[in-house]
Amino acid sequence: MNVKTLILRTAGTNCDQETAHAFELAGAKCDFVHINRILENKSLLEGYGIAALPGGFSYGDDIAAGKILANQIMNHLRDAIGKFLAAGKPVIGICNGFQVLVKTELLPGASGKNAGQTCTLTNNDCGRFIDRWVHLAVKSSKCIWTNGLEPFELPIAHGEGKFVPGSDAIRKQLWDNQQVALVYARPDGKDAGGEDPWNPNGSVDDIAGVCDGSGLVFGLMPHPERFVDATQHYAWTRRGKLDQAGAGLSVFRNAVEFVKNG
Repeated sequence: MNVKTLILRTAGTNCDQETAHAFELAGAKCDFVHINRILENKSLLEGYGIAALPGGFSYGDDIAAGKILANQIMNHLRDAIGKFLAAGKPVIGICNGFQVLVKTELLPGASGKNAGQTCTLTNNDCGRFIDRWVHLAVKSSKCIWTNGLEPFELPIAHGEGKFVPGSDAIRKQLWDNQQVALVYARPDGKDAGGEDPWNPNGSVDDIAGVCDGSGLVFGLMPHPERFVDATQHYAWTRRGKLDQAGAGLSVFRNAVEFVKNG
């Protein structure tokens, strides 16, 4: 059974093809759906088992990265997305998709209806766009997307990737509720400790990705869809083992298997 996956597109989306390729390698069947089609017919969401918000620069990152698409979702699709999640269907936001999700009430989520935005992703501490590879470590046992992953590497490419909780209380809640899914790490797998270059953007507590309270909604700044084949690694000629998949593929396989298993 191929799990139907919705790849959400809008003006400025540019990682949709890579994201679909990753899902298809993991056993999913993908459709590219523009946000306008869902706004016209909200019931379209009901036909999919997974939804993905790919990377890029939605609406040119006007106002702030991901903000306009986030407003569309919260102002027009709140109930439809709520039904999707209530049915136990996974959602992922990668890079710009993560920026979108944290500017809604979907990530990291909060108690109470219409709680609003509780965290943000803002300008990197270095003040410039960063495009390189990072080391990552899994922290949450709740997130279905990162289940079973060992410390691994992924590429990043962002200018607004610094994760900042809205308060110390929210920061503590993320850790207490097992919602910190990924952190930036050192090559030995230990936490980056806020130090550059291991923490590339200054994220609070080295946070690279978070999930909601259910573990189904996951957002991360690194790009798992850009490391689904061994030859995509910058040192692939020295690493060998070219028959192996890239570490990012496991993220997509986890979600597809979760849906297949009901």
